[in-house]
Amino acid sequence: MLASMEAVRRLMDLRHHGRAEDLPRVLASAAPLLDARTATVLLVDYGQVALHPLRASGAARATVRAVDGTPAGRAFTTAQPQWLDEGDGGVLWLPLLHGAERLGVFELRVKARPPDSARQDLEVIAALVAELIASRRFYGDAVEHTRRRLPMQLAAEIIWNQLPPLTLTVDGTTVAAVLEPCYDVGGDAFDYAANGDVLHVALFDTVGHGIAASALTTLTLNTYRNARRSGLSLTDTCRSIDKWIRAQYPGAFVTALVAELDMPTGRYRRISAGHPAELFVRGGRALPPLPAPNALPLGLGHMVARPPRVIEEQLEPGDSLVLYTDGITEARDASGTQFGVERLSEFLVDALRQGTPAAETMRRLIRAIVSYEEGELRDDATAAMLRWRG
Repeated sequence: MLASMEAVRRLMDLRHHGRAEDLPRVLASAAPLLDARTATVLLVDYGQVALHPLRASGAARATVRAVDGTPAGRAFTTAQPQWLDEGDGGVLWLPLLHGAERLGVFELRVKARPPDSARQDLEVIAALVAELIASRRFYGDAVEHTRRRLPMQLAAEIIWNQLPPLTLTVDGTTVAAVLEPCYDVGGDAFDYAANGDVLHVALFDTVGHGIAASALTTLTLNTYRNARRSGLSLTDTCRSIDKWIRAQYPGAFVTALVAELDMPTGRYRRISAGHPAELFVRGGRALPPLPAPNALPLGLGHMVARPPRVIEEQLEPGDSLVLYTDGITEARDASGTQFGVERLSEFLVDALRQGTPAAETMRRLIRAIVSYEEGELRDDATAAMLRWRG
């Protein structure tokens, strides 16, 4: 216990005068205090395909672990510890979680399998490591260098820097989102915020691509946040975004699904501004979609006199709603056949029946879309799952 506390103290020193790239050096010195030969941080890449070692500046490249089909990957996908016996010791992988956000895994090569009490200490240290990564990542680019497998286009850089974490869990309610292509996205975005009893969720699909689309998406995201933080209703939020798009980008438009969930009661309210309806899953089957669209795309609202209409639905415990952009359903295989709403619905129902966590369901969905289009997406593909347990 005393040795592990010394490891904690060394890590805590990074809070005040360290960078993410200093973490490997500190972990190397702390590993013997944890009865470990090595202690390594493995971060998931933007595509959530592989786990890559966080390296100190100038260090040689280390072994990469695939997310699918490896013990390290199982620790990431299940958010549960994994153990591999190697005879003269073994390897322990612990998930690195910042809240509900999956950052990667903490790999420890140890001399013997830790007893439960020692493993609990190691889980606390893994949690501290995750907090250090999340808080120190902005003081340098080591985390970004580790997570990026390709050069990121400027449009994608702009969007990723504005998005919230991919996963949030609060009071039994979960939001999990995905965004693809990771390195060239420009027109899609999502946002959420949990304020008091209300969870706000929005998904946007901007007309166009590249830097022009990212500029319009930036305006849309920040106008949405400004309206939300000003306490505007859903209707007035859509009016505000519509007004600013029309003023700054005449003729442009953004389809959107803007929603609120009262977390204690499950009362769900939303506006679909030219956007596809959510997929609604209850009790292992897909329910009829909510009415959509029930307003014109944002930027074109001046074409009708009536205000956007709010659709309400009472959720039941266990219900899931999946918001998505048309890049998901309009993905095409080599023959030109679309992925389609029906195939999407079957995928999600099957994942929910298997009890797959929301974040992992979204990861598998986007990998399925990429595979369906043979690795070359024709459009941005974004989805967000909202799961209410009551």
